[in-house]
Amino acid sequence: RFGVTSEYLTNADDIQIKMAQGAKPGEGGQLPAHKVYPWVAKTRHSTPGVGLISPPPHHDIYSIEDLAQLIHDLKNSNPAARIHVKLVAEVGVGTVAAGVAKAKSDVVLISGHDGGTGASPLTSLKHAGGPWELGLAETQQTLLLNGLRDRIVVQTDGQLKTGRDVIVAALLGAEEFGFATAPLVVSGCIMMRVCHLDTCPVGVATQNPVLRERFSGQPEFVENFMRYIAEEVREYLAALGYRTLEEAIGRVERLDTSAAIDHWKASGLDLTPILTPVVVRADAALHNTTTQDHGLDRALDQWLIEGAAPALDDAEPVRLRHLIRNVNRTVGTLLGHEVTKRYGGEGLPEDTIEVDLVGSAGNSFGAFIPRGVTLRLEGDANDYVG
Repeated sequence: RFGVTSEYLTNADDIQIKMAQGAKPGEGGQLPAHKVYPWVAKTRHSTPGVGLISPPPHHDIYSIEDLAQLIHDLKNSNPAARIHVKLVAEVGVGTVAAGVAKAKSDVVLISGHDGGTGASPLTSLKHAGGPWELGLAETQQTLLLNGLRDRIVVQTDGQLKTGRDVIVAALLGAEEFGFATAPLVVSGCIMMRVCHLDTCPVGVATQNPVLRERFSGQPEFVENFMRYIAEEVREYLAALGYRTLEEAIGRVERLDTSAAIDHWKASGLDLTPILTPVVVRADAALHNTTTQDHGLDRALDQWLIEGAAPALDDAEPVRLRHLIRNVNRTVGTLLGHEVTKRYGGEGLPEDTIEVDLVGSAGNSFGAFIPRGVTLRLEGDANDYVG
């Protein structure tokens, strides 16, 4: 989370909480010290030449309730952004995805083991994670059985390369599809797998100015590739008798196994659990049809924003006083978002908006607030202050 500020969050369209990566689940990540150039350090509010380590666990997420709190914090920091949670395809991912939906995430991403994360250890690439098809099927079934499918968008990724991959993913229940390795190859990546060494010979995954000059990719290359993907998707939809991709989502009964597979390893496979639709109500939605209720319209910050109107509109000093209870979570963050949206990363002069609160504050009191907002609490506060 290096460099996550109110300005960073306010300007995002989508914010993703990466619980793990499909290519190397449970291993965390690291930006080596030699890749932390001054401009990288400035962007991420760190020190040049010092490695940035992201440990395998998020140290403030040890339960679905912890995850729900972070989702709520991020939604307060930018109500317009969609909050994603990235999970790895593995046995039991459906149960976790159901928890993610209950935690009010807007999107859940099921990531397959074939992902091409170039800095991943070879042993992880070969032996860790599971196919996105299995994780996606389990997620779709679990969400349907728990009556949660209509409130969350399901996305998948992990070496999607063709229109056929998109169609299979859609039939298994995905609404959105992540492409990364293929567009990189289209842009010139030759898969040297030295992304972590800062020596990429074609200038894709390097900060070295000399090597970056070798980059030959053009936006039109990726655009053309995606047009071909869309064209192939259109052809498959026509063959299936669907007019739109939305009609195909979750129609798992249209999938079947290939009779051409004649391998001894395939003889013991039973794909019936994946290819059989779950029994749900006739009117149950197979895809996302509604939005999550994050309760922002009932937040204490709505009163603070109204009271701070002179400061927000004309930068005039304002002082407010209010009682606070432990049900008032993430107080000040929505107000801070309004400040950042209007005045940018610099915020307002110090103490332009002063808020005196009395009582017991809920979680994440004053999270991500920018300069110019001062919160004073007479009482106690729960976890994640500031």
